[in-house]
Amino acid sequence: MPNIKSAKKRVKVIEKKTLRNNMIKSGCKTAIRKFEEAVQAGNIDEAKVLFSEATKKIDQACAKGVIVKNTAARKKSNLSKKLNAAMA
Repeated sequence: MPNIKSAKKRVKVIEKKTLRNNMIKSGCKTAIRKFEEAVQAGNIDEAKVLFSEATKKIDQACAKGVIVKNTAARKKSNLSKKLNAAMA
């Protein structure tokens, strides 16, 4: 445990930021899971809507620095591949 006042504050701030990051990551994963379930079920129209929501969540996570730019691009690319395969 930290003894210095500034170190104690840093611990509190890090805990807040960790919770925020986990919340953003969780929302991103949920959006991706919903999209993949729609693709599995064969609901192409629903999958298109969920695809845009998932990419939006991924972009937001990237903008907030929760995930790296290349990771976001990779995730979006994989989602679009799945959507295109389902439509074909």
